Amino acid sequence: MVFNANITRADAAALIPEEVSDVLLGDIVGSNPLLQLARRLPDMPRNQTRMPVLGSLATAYFVQGDTGLKRTTEISWENRFIDAAEIAAIVPVPENVLADADYDIWGQIRPELVTAFNVALTEAVLYGTNIPATWTTNLGSAGLVAGAIAAVHNPSIAAFPDIYDAILAESAAGNNDGLWAVVEDDGYNVTGNVATIQMRTRLRGMRDLNGQPIFQASVQGPAQYELEGTPLFFPNDGTMDPTQALMISGQWDQLVWALRSDMTFKMLDQAVIQDSAGNIIFNLPQQDMVALRAVMRIGFALPNPINRVNPDAATRYPFGILTA
Repeated sequence: MVFNANITRADAAALIPEEVSDVLLGDIVGSNPLLQLARRLPDMPRNQTRMPVLGSLATAYFVQGDTGLKRTTEISWENRFIDAAEIAAIVPVPENVLADADYDIWGQIRPELVTAFNVALTEAVLYGTNIPATWTTNLGSAGLVAGAIAAVHNPSIAAFPDIYDAILAESAAGNNDGLWAVVEDDGYNVTGNVATIQMRTRLRGMRDLNGQPIFQASVQGPAQYELEGTPLFFPNDGTMDPTQALMISGQWDQLVWALRSDMTFKMLDQAVIQDSAGNIIFNLPQQDMVALRAVMRIGFALPNPINRVNPDAATRYPFGILTA
């Protein structure tokens, strides 16, 4: 009688190919607008990485006369940090399902893991949902949307004559800045946009003075949406909440992210899976199940260094949101 048998790496080889870590990470980056738009830093050598940013700017002066005195100036730096947080998911699978050779287990698990990781990352960065404690100082405890609201970078469509003005211009009276304008007023250039799927319908219906669509769709391929040459994404994973923001625009290289450790996987077969109250949800050996555990450590930060257009950190913010 054997009591110490377990699923080895060789046993699980058909389920977890060697390149699965790179493939899954590539899927996550390729399908997550935040990871595509934000600036990726080199992989983190430790759990926390320090990022010196400018805290004050140099000033130059004209010299008065041939023997005038040259003045001095000062430049200072401040420390910002990016901290790695762990994100994980466990996928239990009945062994009877594994035994079905015609069932593509990895093909079923992979997209679900991609979606789960993307939702967790995006909601933490945008709304502060379940945000890791180590991110709250250098990203903001309530996420980018709350940061934009605090900086009064939250124009409403209702205050403008049309959607075009609400996004790219100002009101007819000239006293309400549009979405891009509130970002540009603080010295930033908009480099990308993320919008709800409902905004896609609105933008598709936009017409110029001659009644022609603003966005020209190709009959030979899917439409690639852009605003003033900057990419526009419409996530369909439910992470864009229209009650909080219809569109988020900003200078995305101000948001940075880095990996502490790549995707790692472990097959569990002699374990129990519990909920937060300690209740056993799955007893793997007793229920003839195995579970795939996926783990990644990643960090996000918004250093927000000083610039010459708006040196006030309290009001300076590189993102804006468009609300209903």
